[in-house]
Amino acid sequence: MSTEALSPRHSPWAISSRTIVFGAVGAALYAVLGLFSFLIPGTQSVAVRPAFALVPFFGKRFGVITGFFVGLVGNLIIDLIQGSGLLWWNWSVANGLVGATAALIFTVIPPIANETVRYLVTAVAALAATAIGLLFVITDIWLQEVDFSTFLFVNYLPALLANGIAVVILVPALDAAWEPLAKRAGL
Repeated sequence: MSTEALSPRHSPWAISSRTIVFGAVGAALYAVLGLFSFLIPGTQSVAVRPAFALVPFFGKRFGVITGFFVGLVGNLIIDLIQGSGLLWWNWSVANGLVGATAALIFTVIPPIANETVRYLVTAVAALAATAIGLLFVITDIWLQEVDFSTFLFVNYLPALLANGIAVVILVPALDAAWEPLAKRAGL
């Protein structure tokens, strides 16, 4: 199995037809699948959106631009379909930053030969990218006029918990499923 996310011939910052196609496909998948979420039992309105795992996955596999595009455009489409319009645009930017951050984190991780360790590192790195990217929602303090406590305990931490569950489980699974497909397709 491959030990690298981006092959040496692809820069994480490259803009090519590959970047555009995978960005469009990823954003469309995230937009459609992102409409399906479920509440965590015993919590108050903390929903898990499993499709969020596509954001760091596309960042890891296809670079900064693709990861940012998938998160930003996919989340904007979800918000538009659900009727919130562009009111929460900063959350879409935060989703995009998760994808871009994932690409940057996975670029600096050296190749790992052990499959179990590689999946564990993938889960931890995707969670770190999620935690860092979602920090952008601190802009709710100015945009929505909430205090820091509300930002932290009502907005950021529940989103990190819900999305963290999705990425820790699904990004390594998506990555494991992608590797044989990428080999066959020559990607």
